[in-house]
Amino acid sequence: MTKFLHTMIRVTDPDATIAFFNLLGVQETRRFSSEQGRFTLIYLAAPGQDYEVELTYNWPAEDGSAETYASGRNFGHLAFQVEDIYATCQTLADAGITINRPPRDGHMAFVKTPDGISVELLQNGRLDPAEPWASMPNTGTW
Repeated sequence: MTKFLHTMIRVTDPDATIAFFNLLGVQETRRFSSEQGRFTLIYLAAPGQDYEVELTYNWPAEDGSAETYASGRNFGHLAFQVEDIYATCQTLADAGITINRPPRDGHMAFVKTPDGISVELLQNGRLDPAEPWASMPNTGTW
């Protein structure tokens, strides 16, 4: 079973973006920040819905310079929860789909649609790392 989880967009002003979505009745549900990765993820959802919009805010560089996004760069990926990430990736690979970011951790993988749109696959729960996925390198971008 596949469950649609979220759509990610990159933002330069999280507060302004949250205020925009609040006007639509979409509220913040959770937030995660990474000092090491220098980013904040903010999840928003409409009341009673599981589907979320993930706002990704990449913190300014140490020198204070901030990222800017050209058309299309601010859209990140679609995310789907799957029951068995290894079986799903094997099905895709058998169909000739490149696994750009293999599920080395038993939890997350990335592939691309024929038009180059990134799709994140997230395991429902966690599986132990398994070969050949655990040692498979990344391919391309996602």
